[in-house]
Amino acid sequence: MKIHTRIALTLSTLLALAAGPSLAGPVGAVKNIVLVHGAYADGSGWAAVYRLLTSDGYRVTGVQNPLTSLDDDVATVSRVLARQDGPVLLVGHSYGGAVITQAGVDPKVVGLVYVAAFEPAVGESALKWAISEPPAPENGILPPDAAGFSYYDPAKFHAGFAADSSAELADFMAASQIPVSIKALGAPLTAAAWTTKPSWGIVATEDKSINPSIERAMYTRAKTTISEIPGSHTIYISQPKAVATVIEQAAEQLSSAQ
Repeated sequence: MKIHTRIALTLSTLLALAAGPSLAGPVGAVKNIVLVHGAYADGSGWAAVYRLLTSDGYRVTGVQNPLTSLDDDVATVSRVLARQDGPVLLVGHSYGGAVITQAGVDPKVVGLVYVAAFEPAVGESALKWAISEPPAPENGILPPDAAGFSYYDPAKFHAGFAADSSAELADFMAASQIPVSIKALGAPLTAAAWTTKPSWGIVATEDKSINPSIERAMYTRAKTTISEIPGSHTIYISQPKAVATVIEQAAEQLSSAQ
């Protein structure tokens, strides 16, 4: 699968990053990668990406967010970061992008990768960006229930969430989905790691859950290095090799930065 990279990883990119988020000094080899899932899913979706990264020598940890509040999810990621030995590349999908944006201020984190993800600024929430454009007809995000949790409509899960996965897998994911609290989606961020650390972002060009134009707008504002990959919202499941390639490019760039 060819990845259409909109911003090349070149010396000019590093100089541009130095003017904003900084690659400040050598960080050593970046071998620790932490994967953070988003709403309506769990960490098992990263399995293929995990296998590819570990086979190339990376130490990979998957986070299991409770999705009960942004604070709870950030705390969960922080506990995982505390166990890492050395610099960390933090990767987030969908709502997980908001989580890594806040959790990424941890000094062990040296860079961030956004996979079809939200990349909010301080004071913004994932929900703010989610409703900034009308959703696609296939989008199945349902309003919160009486307990304040949102589900993804099982009838739209395949078309709206995982269109390039099998119907069988999509049905299982819909049946085993983790609902997300409005306290998670609607919480404004109090920190934004991308303002001081380099970031990379994948636009899933066939995304029906987050409009690709929203992904581009957030990434562009943050001076994030952008790659565009044809695929659905769960591109990390359907295109694991392409996603793993971007993650490894980010790790290699961080490792060689002076």
